[in-house]
Amino acid sequence: MHKTPFPHASRIFSALAAAFMLLLAGCNLTITNLTPVTVPQNPSQIYTITASFRTSPSVETASVKPRIVIDGQSHEMSRSSVGNDIWEFDYQLPAGRATASYYFICDYSTKGNPDTAEAYSELQHMNISGRYVIRSEASRAPVGSRVSILGAGFTSYDIVYFDQTPTRTVFESPSSLSFFVPTVEPGRNYKLSVRGSGVTLEVGSFRVDAISFQVTPSALFLRPGEQQALTFTIPQPAPAGGMLIDVTTDVKDSVVMPEVFVQANASSVTIPVQGGKPGTGSLFFRSSAGESTVNVTVTK
Repeated sequence: MHKTPFPHASRIFSALAAAFMLLLAGCNLTITNLTPVTVPQNPSQIYTITASFRTSPSVETASVKPRIVIDGQSHEMSRSSVGNDIWEFDYQLPAGRATASYYFICDYSTKGNPDTAEAYSELQHMNISGRYVIRSEASRAPVGSRVSILGAGFTSYDIVYFDQTPTRTVFESPSSLSFFVPTVEPGRNYKLSVRGSGVTLEVGSFRVDAISFQVTPSALFLRPGEQQALTFTIPQPAPAGGMLIDVTTDVKDSVVMPEVFVQANASSVTIPVQGGKPGTGSLFFRSSAGESTVNVTVTK
């Protein structure tokens, strides 16, 4: 009969015992990283790394001592107020860095066993993003409404999109953009996003509401250089940021007029329309509730 030499048998037993202990450690304590892979940049450059250290009933709860190893140094973690098995560590990112790699270690003991066991996590990564969206000022508005988006890293090249429809976008600062709700089909939701610098930032869902308005008078009769007032009235006060009314014409050389913008909380605006070259045509006003026209005649 073949016999295994004792030293070789000892090595096999030791390996099996080590494997069994690792399996036991995995069953006794589970480490789950709760920190996003990409986190928004903040001025203090301090980022909270959070993880869950969930134990089995056989583990002595008081013996659990989580640590984080980051930048080659080991740091004790603090218990979070969110839950007993949630632990956290505030990490000061060194100047000039935008990434960090780390892993977790946890010492613990099982009931009835004074020996300390150790569990490890896999290597984790964190990226600091200087370009991100915090929120949209509103999640619904009628066509023409001006709405702000707050975030960081915005540029003058950014454009806000409703699904695949670009909007009239205003760059206010690296932390704020504004857009005017485009003339799209009302009564439904659209996917709102910011595109620019080769990156698309998802903002969320935006609902477009229907709104109508009245224009008086219904016709303009002008001579070159002569002005006449045109009044736009909406059924309720304009939202925060105001409302832009889209105006086009088929006689561009015959009329001179400013942009039609209803200020926030106002329900009407009156603008001057000046006659240009002689001609006959119309002004077209578009809203989410439909289209209306004002006939224009400019005589010599």
